[in-house]
Amino acid sequence: MRVLHSLSEISRDKNSVVTVGTFDGIHRAHQEIIRELVNRARMREGRSVLITFDPHPKEVVASTRGPVRLLTTLEERIALLEPLNVDLIFVIPFTLEFSRLTSEEFYRQYVVNGMGVSEVVVGYDHMFGRDRAAGIDELVHMGRYFDFSVFAVHAYAVDGETVSSTRIRKALSAGDVEHAERLLGRPYTLAGTVVSGDRRGATLGFPTANIQPLSEKKVTPANGVYIVAVTIGSERRYGMLNIGVLPTVTDGKNLTIEVHLFDFSGELYEKEIAVSFLRRLRDERRFSSLGELTDQLHRDREESLRYIASYVKS
Repeated sequence: MRVLHSLSEISRDKNSVVTVGTFDGIHRAHQEIIRELVNRARMREGRSVLITFDPHPKEVVASTRGPVRLLTTLEERIALLEPLNVDLIFVIPFTLEFSRLTSEEFYRQYVVNGMGVSEVVVGYDHMFGRDRAAGIDELVHMGRYFDFSVFAVHAYAVDGETVSSTRIRKALSAGDVEHAERLLGRPYTLAGTVVSGDRRGATLGFPTANIQPLSEKKVTPANGVYIVAVTIGSERRYGMLNIGVLPTVTDGKNLTIEVHLFDFSGELYEKEIAVSFLRRLRDERRFSSLGELTDQLHRDREESLRYIASYVKS
């Protein structure tokens, strides 16, 4: 798989099968589109090409819904695409100038005359071009004009629910990480650097590592206590993590992300770790005393260990 960032780096090949999209999350519906892309390219003995954008278009084009929160950074998207066997990833820098291209201008410049195309594979709800004004019908019409075919992949549903990045963001914002996992096809992951803290957890018998996310743009699940898997280099550990303002021991003004690893005694300061959310245990709440908080942490630990034992076996 090659990853290129400039059209000038790409040789023109009329026998290319192309898909276009942001693909934030590389969730199960995205994976279906990409599998179709790769299979149809192989049937044609052609090249599979995935065109994506960075930054996310909604970061450039003002949205009435406020700033977008990402499920994956560009680096994470590329890593998740690696095992899906796409021949070429073309990352287009998404600028305000680029956003003003019409759908026909985009396809003429980048796809037809730029890299060459025999077929375009897209999702059933694909929208593109300036103001996302064009859809499948317009793409089919364009294909007739520019001599490429169009294949639209049906909606992909899990337990009757159509998978989308928006639904996954909503699940995470509600703290329902298990629902998000079902739609993603894997646990949601947040990478970060371990930064210095006040070591308050150690005095309670639950030392924690304070995490500063690598990207401020990524979705942070709702405040609460979670069971997590943590990747440290090539090592995988389990623990419980709190997202919140620590109302029992602070003034409740600053949001923190703290993870306690089970049976771990090493030094994590300044290391990069990746936290995968497995299950939400409970809401964050204020306890009447440190003793009451400690008792709850012991209960959280026992529940986490029971869950992890069954999770690892499965």
